[in-house]
Amino acid sequence: MRGTVCLVTGATGGIGYETALGLARLGARVAIVGRDAEKLRACADRIRAAVPGAAVDAHRADLSAQAEIRRLAESLRATYPRLDVLVNNAGAIFDRRMLTVDGIERTWALDHLGYLLLTLELVDPLKAAAAAGGQARVVNVASAAHYRGHIDFDDIEGARRYRAVAAYAQAKLGNVLFTYALARRLHDSGITVNAVHPGVVNTGFAKNTGGLLGAGWALMRPFLITPEKGAQTSLHVASAPELDGITGRYFSHGQPKASSAESRDEAVQERLWALSLRQVGRSA
Repeated sequence: MRGTVCLVTGATGGIGYETALGLARLGARVAIVGRDAEKLRACADRIRAAVPGAAVDAHRADLSAQAEIRRLAESLRATYPRLDVLVNNAGAIFDRRMLTVDGIERTWALDHLGYLLLTLELVDPLKAAAAAGGQARVVNVASAAHYRGHIDFDDIEGARRYRAVAAYAQAKLGNVLFTYALARRLHDSGITVNAVHPGVVNTGFAKNTGGLLGAGWALMRPFLITPEKGAQTSLHVASAPELDGITGRYFSHGQPKASSAESRDEAVQERLWALSLRQVGRSA
């Protein structure tokens, strides 16, 4: 990975941090994205301490806000004319329904639309990496929760009925549907697009949620895998030479696996693609 530039979102802790650290150990220049400036600085310092000489750049942005994503992408395009790897990792679950500054339900905005908009904004530097013979890989961190997900096109933002776990599962299904739709569109570009399930990982996920969800997750946490293990599939799909040219797949525990039947439905993929573009104000 020496000479490559890799971007990891949600990198101030958990799977995102371990992914960024792993890419730095492989010799990549790593750009990390997070919401909190102090956490970003601390994360960058930790990576540099663990990997002497590592090149780590920190970029602050709230990826639930579309203006923030566009501002971030503009800065990234100016800083990195070539981007070899994009790992879309930032996400969360929320125990109550909240709207973003764009008036969109927060789980859907952050966990799904954030992936889509940032990736589309960074297609040009990804294409530049592919043209130069680089990795040119997009890795979307999804979840096995997508098997329980369903795209409710009649109430996609939970306005009539909001359930945290259902909203999260729907967004993770959105990640897989987006992966397949984008891979099809970029098939001849030299950019590969794949989704991964990291495992059920002991991170800060759901840490600030209340009620039964927060209590249940707290009870499960001691039995979950470590963030380091959880990052292994992301790292593998981002860097393994044998995956050159492999696109439009869903990986779990480092291996390709069949995703849910709904995720493989091309009609659903295309319908969600069109809706998502409208939600972020982009044309087809």
